[in-house]
Amino acid sequence: MCGIAGILYKDGATPRALGSDLITMLDGCQHRGPDSTGFALYHEGTEHDRLRLRFFVGEGEEASSTLARIKEKMSEFGAEVIEEELIGSTARVIVRFDGDLQAFAYAMEHVAKVVSIGSRLDIVKDIGGAHDVDDNYHIAEFKGSHGIGHVRLATESDVTPDASHPFWATGFADIAIVHNGQITNYWKMRRRLEKRGFEFNTDNDSELIAVYLADKLAQDHTLSEALESSIDDLDGTFSFLVSTQDEIGYAKDRLAAKPMVMYEDGDLVAIASEEVSLNRLFPGEALATSEPTPGTYRTWQRST
Repeated sequence: MCGIAGILYKDGATPRALGSDLITMLDGCQHRGPDSTGFALYHEGTEHDRLRLRFFVGEGEEASSTLARIKEKMSEFGAEVIEEELIGSTARVIVRFDGDLQAFAYAMEHVAKVVSIGSRLDIVKDIGGAHDVDDNYHIAEFKGSHGIGHVRLATESDVTPDASHPFWATGFADIAIVHNGQITNYWKMRRRLEKRGFEFNTDNDSELIAVYLADKLAQDHTLSEALESSIDDLDGTFSFLVSTQDEIGYAKDRLAAKPMVMYEDGDLVAIASEEVSLNRLFPGEALATSEPTPGTYRTWQRST
């Protein structure tokens, strides 16, 4: 049992208290996943040749030596480091880069565990609850347009930061996924993508969903079209949220065994595993929430 949450402010031109709101939502469903918590947060746009990268690097001397190797590999690809920070067990690096993103991403994965890459995306995840992660990474201070989050109950792998969600679409920029459920044709789908040259860095089926959707987008499908096809192509029980530079969306399998509730008004759309997460955003208000029906999908895009 895990919990997912996502929020998009429709006026994307005005940064909002995204970090604080996602903490509130995830705290509301923390009982579904006390082991680890993660956030996929979207910054305001940067210059077209800037990339944000986050890595797991450990702490102390290990972190410093890993960051040195990261920077050395970046230089081989002509990536110019603009900004760097060691925080928690991660390194956050902003670079100037306009080369082959997929080759660059795969190469960086061979140096250190990549948490996320994107011009706007920044994934922060660690063991503990939403407030624990906030204490270490200052999530509540983050202002942005949209994001998704996840609380995890470990059932099939260790309780470690790299096993927590969200997952980024390895090899692609700005695409993240949070997922509650299980993809039963995982290995079949993964082998198909690997034969086409894609790399995977975990055995987590959520990473597969992210890469599957990113591949569809790279083939000029819309996010809505990619979500529609995922319901037929992915076997299993699932409710998931996906985020890109400017959109969020959901998909539910036809059995609808995994819960999902949403609320929408003229200002925002918020989606979570449980209604309590939505109520936390609007304390004391009676919300007109709805539950997506089985086998459905939908997307929302921020205005600019």
